[in-house]
Formats: sequence, C-alpha cells, structure tokens
Amino acid sequence: MGKIYIVDVTNRDGVQTAKLGLSKLEKTMINIYLNEMGVFQSEFGFPTTKHESNYLQANLELTETGVLQPIRLGGWIRATAEDVETSFKLVPKIKHLNLSVSTSDQMIQGKFQGRKTKDDIVQMMVDAVDAARSHRAESIGVNAEDASRTDLDFLIKFASAAKSHGADRFRYCDTLGYDDPFTIYETVKALAKNVAMPIEIHCHGDLGMAVATSIAGAKGSIDGGQDAYINTTVNGIGERAGNADLVATVLAITKSKGFTKKYQLGKPIDLSKSWKIANFASYAFGVPIPINQPGVGANAFAHASGIHADGVLKDPQNYELYDYAELGRGEAVTVETGREICSGEYGGISGFRHLMKKIEEKIGGRTEEELGDMVEISFANAEEAEKILELVRYANVCAQKPLVEDELLFIAKYPDIARKLLTLTPLT
Repeated sequence: MGKIYIVDVTNRDGVQTAKLGLSKLEKTMINIYLNEMGVFQSEFGFPTTKHESNYLQANLELTETGVLQPIRLGGWIRATAEDVETSFKLVPKIKHLNLSVSTSDQMIQGKFQGRKTKDDIVQMMVDAVDAARSHRAESIGVNAEDASRTDLDFLIKFASAAKSHGADRFRYCDTLGYDDPFTIYETVKALAKNVAMPIEIHCHGDLGMAVATSIAGAKGSIDGGQDAYINTTVNGIGERAGNADLVATVLAITKSKGFTKKYQLGKPIDLSKSWKIANFASYAFGVPIPINQPGVGANAFAHASGIHADGVLKDPQNYELYDYAELGRGEAVTVETGREICSGEYGGISGFRHLMKKIEEKIGGRTEEELGDMVEISFANAEEAEKILELVRYANVCAQKPLVEDELLFIAKYPDIARKLLTLTPLT
C-alpha cells in the first residue's frame, strides 16, 4: 500500500494570492513551523526571481546547519532549460525543483497563441528535466498546469516522457478547481497505473472542493499502485478561492471514515502544532481564520445547543470527531488591554530590552524540548544588543507589523541569517 506525503506550497502558491504576501522572515518562520509539524516538503519559493535569492540561500543554510531538517525545500520554476540554468546560477545549492508548464488545449492555445504544439510542450519539459539532472538535482517534479482540463492520453504521454528522462514525481494540477472527487480519482488512478510513477495532487477551491479532491486524487494514486503527494497551504490561502488547507487535509487523511487506518501518511504529522502555525499565518497574511475552519476555527469545538452541550459534557466523542488538544488547543489566549510595548521600525533599546525580558520570563518555564533550537538567548554586551535591535527594525520595515516572539528569538539566535533575509539587493 502506497503512502501519502504532504508538500506545502504556502510559500509559493500562498504568496501568489492577490492582495496578500509575506516578508522573507515570515516565509522562513512558515518553513520552521512546517518542519516542526513533520511536513515532507515546503515549496519555499521561486529560484529564478531575483528578490528571492537571499531568502532561498539563507533557508538552505538553515538546512545545512540542521535547523530546517528533515524537511525538504523545493523551488518552483517554469519547465524551460533557461529557467533551470538561471535557478542554479542564482541559487547554486538548490536540490529540489518543480518544473511547470501548461498542458491543456485551452492553455496551449490561450497562452501560447498557436506558437507551440503539444509536441513542443513535451520537448520543452524534457529539455528542462535533462538540464536539472545535469546540475545533479536530487529530486525533480514535473507539473502539468491545468491537468484537469487536459486529455488523459496526452497526460500519460507527457508524464511518461518526464519519467523516462528522470523525473521523480508527476504533479497533477487541478488549476481551476474543475475536478470533483470522482473525476480526479479515476484520472489519477489511470495515470498511476499507466505511467507507474508517484503522483502529486495540486487542487484549488474554485468550487469549494479542494480538500475533497486532494484526498480523492491521493486515493486514486495509491489504488493505482503509487505513492501520493498532496499540495496544501496553511489556512487554505491561495490564488482566487485558495488551495487545500493543510490542517483540514491532514485531518481528512487521519480521521475520515474511508481513510483512517487504510490510507496512511508516509511521515507522521504533529497536529499539535496546528494552532500555532494557523495563527501565525493568519497574523502574517492579515487574514482572520474563518470561525468554522476545521480544527482551528473559533467554533470548531464550540457547543451551544442544549442537546449538543449535554452530549459533549457526558462524552466529548458524542459531538467531537477529534479532541481539541490534538490540535494544540486548550491553553488560554491572553490579550493585552493595558500598556503594551511593541517592536517597530523606529523602536529604541529600552523598548527592545523590555520585550526580550518579557520573552525570557515567558520561556523560563519551558523545557528544552519545547524550546527546540530557540534556547539560551542572551547578549554579550550592549553593542551586541544594539546590533540585534537594528535587525529587528529592518524586519519591521519589511513586515510593516510588530514581530511575534518567535521572530524576535530567531533574529537574536541567527543574526547572520536574519541579515541575509532582510537584504534586498536590486540586481541589474
């Protein structure tokens, strides 16, 4: 029986969302939280986009030092040999790539305006795969954009060509949310059987079915004899109506009637990190978590009806499919209603020392395991504190909002990495 792996694309598809975005430090924190959860891979950015270069290199340094381990960091590029060459020029240490090209008749005609045939699309893709292999990429995924509106025979031809040239996975993209759970199951199962390579599922929520189609597609891949990879984003943030929500997708795999104990994750996911990552993403993107969001919404464990309240008090399993503690919930959330000192781009040393002292007092009761790598934060002298404060100021310039505790701790712990994240050097 094949396994299901989670590839989160918040730092690629999520940040492409109109009117939204993340600073490079915020993207890095997302990677850290995904790693803590046990997510297999983060599609962490665009290696051909010049303003991403310092961020991508900094995160790969965190991989080398063990901070971002064992999560894989993969880049997204167009399926062209030119993009591959640019990627390795700007980010020489990148190891994992996803190469994307449109495959449907609608896209080939509508985007390329008759300049490319289907054979051209296949050739362009295999040239890109060959180029990535020549640079010794450790894993290569090939993406069929608008796969759900692409003829199945052509998808099989396209994916088979990718496999024969050394691609590791084929990404089936339901780019417009056109599939339903039944159609995607049959198509992906046929692909898995005929191509015999792992299938990656990328679904959008234009019809409100992103999570359902994602797990149905994964089932199709496994029933077809192959591992499945599901693309998610934190809180479902993504283009237009969004992508499959990370927490909801994992809950569906581990708790739903047809999946529990039958279709299993290839890597265990620590759902107790759900509350933290969902709330950080909400704050960073500036998008509130919907009240009815599975697992992390304000009403996910709220009961008002007399029958429901009575039933859940007698036995929570009467009206709760899973326990709130599994999601990292249960502790009271405090809101400052009096004096509050925030980090800011114009902050001074007194306010900074106050903030760090409060954090120190707060983490004093945590175990070393709970703190992870964020332990023993201290400044050797006033000069060092001033240098960290300067980085905090720059981080506030980028984020345009006060930093959260974990961001402050990250800067204090990894000032050189933070400096690289905060450096945007226009390249000519």
